Amino acid sequence: MPDFPIGLTWTRAAPEDSEGTGPWIEIAFGPGGLVHLRGTSNPGTVVTTTAQKWEAFAKGVVAGEFDHFAEIDVAASDN
Repeated sequence: MPDFPIGLTWTRAAPEDSEGTGPWIEIAFGPGGLVHLRGTSNPGTVVTTTAQKWEAFAKGVVAGEFDHFAEIDVAASDN
């Protein structure tokens, strides 16, 4: 039995024109103000957090607080 509610509506965080299973993240908003996250490569593993923590994270993304995780090595991308 999963440790998250059954019947959630999952939304994939992927570019609009993306095809295939990606490696994408999916999010579902569940009862009790809980937010559930999973990867498309392992949908049985779900991370659950509160709506407040999710909102703080999303605001951090918008503010650029996590940009250093996505920095591209320009030299490597030119090859």
